[in-house]
Amino acid sequence: MKVFIVGGTGFLGYYTVKELLSRGHQVKTMALPPLPKDNLLPPEVEITLGNYDELSDNDLLAMLTGCEGLIFAAGVDDRVVPRAPAYEFFRKGNMESTTRWIRLARQAGVSKAVVFNSYFAALDKKQPELKLVEKHPYVRSRREQIEAAKLEAGDIMRVSFLMLPYIFGSMPGRVPLWKPLIKYLTSWIPFVFYPAGGSAMVSVEEVAQAAVGALEQGEAGAEYEVASANLTWKQMIAKILAVVGKPKPVVTVPAFLVRFGAWLVKQYHHSKGLEGGLDLTQFVELQTSNAFLDLESSRNKLGYPGGDLDAAFRDTVLASTSQTPSVSVKR
Repeated sequence: MKVFIVGGTGFLGYYTVKELLSRGHQVKTMALPPLPKDNLLPPEVEITLGNYDELSDNDLLAMLTGCEGLIFAAGVDDRVVPRAPAYEFFRKGNMESTTRWIRLARQAGVSKAVVFNSYFAALDKKQPELKLVEKHPYVRSRREQIEAAKLEAGDIMRVSFLMLPYIFGSMPGRVPLWKPLIKYLTSWIPFVFYPAGGSAMVSVEEVAQAAVGALEQGEAGAEYEVASANLTWKQMIAKILAVVGKPKPVVTVPAFLVRFGAWLVKQYHHSKGLEGGLDLTQFVELQTSNAFLDLESSRNKLGYPGGDLDAAFRDTVLASTSQTPSVSVKR
């Protein structure tokens, strides 16, 4: 099929484009300029550079015409700290942007869509006692992104969602977002101080496999948890340090100290008129727990093999400790 990807030159979009092409699909994409210097997308990919917020509905409809599938790999994530109040920023970047693309895709005759979402929205359903939607503007925007997209798609489009945790891998032409953490872990300090708990984690290759699998055979309204492994923070740190050959003991920081540090950051943001998408003091409860996902359900339902997380760790670490630009993200 011919597939349109919103954000095809970004980290997740780039790997999804490659996966689509490997399965024989045609690809069009729109992405924010500039095009990465080391852009490796093949010439058959039709790339339009621009900001869709600055374009008319007719402009976007023209791009979508003739496509059967849509993948929304854009939006804003929790690392962005906007002006207070934060909710409107995340609502616009996630819920409103997605529903606009779904509405226009439906008008253009697109029949299938996949939206990249966050595992925080999945954890809100799995652990309602944490009240993540109530406490965190970012999580609220992600939950609303799903409900609004389903409503907009109606019975005409089949839209499904990928619930993505921490993502590892590398890509030419981008700066690694894990680099500050890896710099800390590999520094001269003989111990690593880190909170308790753990998280689901995924390789970027598995995200791409899941995205194309969901586009080809996903169910309408389905929320697919996509993860390569569930690891404690200690296990993650051990894997990262093994790549550079610098094993270190990990000292678990008590939750009250983690919360105090989060409070200091929150106060700093408040003094600047900013507000994060995650309430950092409230987020400590989730951060210090085992925020794990189902590893097999999506692979079985969508028929993809899964990714090599150890290789993704290696790529991320090597890219973060060399001069080769790359990127790694979390949702």
